[in-house]
Amino acid sequence: MTIQKYLAAALAVIFLAAGQLAQAAGLPDFTELAAKSGPAVVNIGTERKSSGGGPEDFFGEMFRNMPPGFEKFFEQFGGSKGRGGKRPQMKQKSLGSGFLVSADGYIVTNNHVVADADVIHVTLDESNGKSETLKATLIGSDEETDLALLKVETKKPLPFLVFGDSDALKVGEWLLAIGNPFGLDHTVTAGILSAMNRDIRSGPFDNFLQTDASINPGNSGGPLLNMAGQVVGINTAIIASGQGIGFAIPSNMAAKIIDQIKSGKKISRGWIGVSIQDVDENTAKALGLAEPKGALVGNVMENEPAAKGGVKDGDVIIAVDKKDIEDASALLRAIADKAPGSPAVLTVWRDGKNYDLTVTLGERKSSQLADSRPGKGQKQRNEGLLGLAVRPLNKDERRELRLNKGEGLLIVDVTPDKPAAEADLRPGDVILKANLKPVNSVEELSRIVNEEGVKRGAIMLQIERRGDVYFRTVPLPQK
Repeated sequence: MTIQKYLAAALAVIFLAAGQLAQAAGLPDFTELAAKSGPAVVNIGTERKSSGGGPEDFFGEMFRNMPPGFEKFFEQFGGSKGRGGKRPQMKQKSLGSGFLVSADGYIVTNNHVVADADVIHVTLDESNGKSETLKATLIGSDEETDLALLKVETKKPLPFLVFGDSDALKVGEWLLAIGNPFGLDHTVTAGILSAMNRDIRSGPFDNFLQTDASINPGNSGGPLLNMAGQVVGINTAIIASGQGIGFAIPSNMAAKIIDQIKSGKKISRGWIGVSIQDVDENTAKALGLAEPKGALVGNVMENEPAAKGGVKDGDVIIAVDKKDIEDASALLRAIADKAPGSPAVLTVWRDGKNYDLTVTLGERKSSQLADSRPGKGQKQRNEGLLGLAVRPLNKDERRELRLNKGEGLLIVDVTPDKPAAEADLRPGDVILKANLKPVNSVEELSRIVNEEGVKRGAIMLQIERRGDVYFRTVPLPQK
């Protein structure tokens, strides 16, 4: 018997004892749920050719969600390289989890578990204690939501799990996770739903469930179950330095993507063509909003759906099809969830009033904005209240940024501990507007700051930074 099987047997005894204690204490008993759901959970092993000797060859998926650059610490232990400084081709192996969603062998997992794999093996659990390993085919995947669908061929019907309603979950509700952490197959951990709608900056549509059920490297792709045995989440990410903090893709998001992949449809998402950001308290104050909610439009792209529908820079989108929008991430998900070509009613806050604008959605596609850096120019002037040194743009800089004559002020210096520095304004930023009014001189900027900003306690600046457009709200002392 291998060390993994010894450990698995020991864990089974521990969980049995824990279940008995839980019953005595009036806590939920997970034994029946684990027994019924476990056979539908699979272990996934992948192989791919790579330049060997790096830390990923030893740790595989364990490096997912480590701090940037962390793997470089281990580079010195990577072994010798071949001639020409290149490492020899080796088979890189990694482990993950998944679960069956149909009796004919469809399996859901994470995209990062199977991405770039040359071979995918799936090990099925058998009720008699034996296991069976089959070669799996990748049906399709979606990198932006980190989901993938596999298929194995078998002559007998397989046990499977069904998706539940993740929107019906409540914080504090009991949950069960089953997976393959560190190669220890069919490990069961229990916990509660710690939070919903978590954005951990791992992708454009972050909306994770957070749980304190133990999630470790190798759990990725495994199911997070409610007490009815329904899949309410797909375990996906951890915080490497944290304990009891795991994240799962909500089932309601996953089910839609998996259905599209299974039916062979192209995964398409709605698009309106704006840059957006959250509304903080100072921005809400500057715009006259009652509370910091919605998505602030930093820039409307020319000839895109939002521009055609009448959306303007500085609008705050507070609802889509009459459903409230809490922040920028919520807007992104709401639009992406709709089909390209379909209409969407955007409720925007503008000049102290709400307006309903109907926009025909385009299709989201990856794009990269150009990197534009202002060069040298004229003599700088100071705006003392904000703590900025600025100057007008020269002809070449305006042409590079596609601005009209006289538009924009280049920030050449930011005074530490002044309001501008606290609002994350930086040298090289270009101020386009102040409180939605164009500025082309330090006198105009100072006038708006003193007449409107000081009165309201904040001023909102529209800035250009390396090809993208943002709003930065600067808090100011009130008179």
